[in-house]
Amino acid sequence: QVQLVESGGGLVQPGGSLRLSCAASGSIFSISAMGWYRQAPGKERELVAVITSGGGTNYADSVKGRFTISRDNAKNTVYLEMNSLKPEDSAVYYCNFRTSRFGKNNDYWGQGTQVTVSS
Repeated sequence: QVQLVESGGGLVQPGGSLRLSCAASGSIFSISAMGWYRQAPGKERELVAVITSGGGTNYADSVKGRFTISRDNAKNTVYLEMNSLKPEDSAVYYCNFRTSRFGKNNDYWGQGTQVTVSS
């Protein structure tokens, strides 16, 4: 059974940095994309960043230039480097792995890690 284990969240002051990691345990194949989503209280979950198997990336406008997503295929791990953090970045961050086989997509989710940006 595949599980995604996240780490790296915490409390940081405005302008600070954090690095989130998400590693898959168990056998997982045909990963087509890895991504990070976030959900703040009272808001819907939103896409933060995604990286495809080919290395292409996409970011939410609100984090462009501040966040960087990367992946280590050998380790089935995805990272999110977050710089110049703002209070509005505070949320629970979830990683997502999407697999694509025989025309069918499957989504796996991490348990979430809290990021709080506050002075």
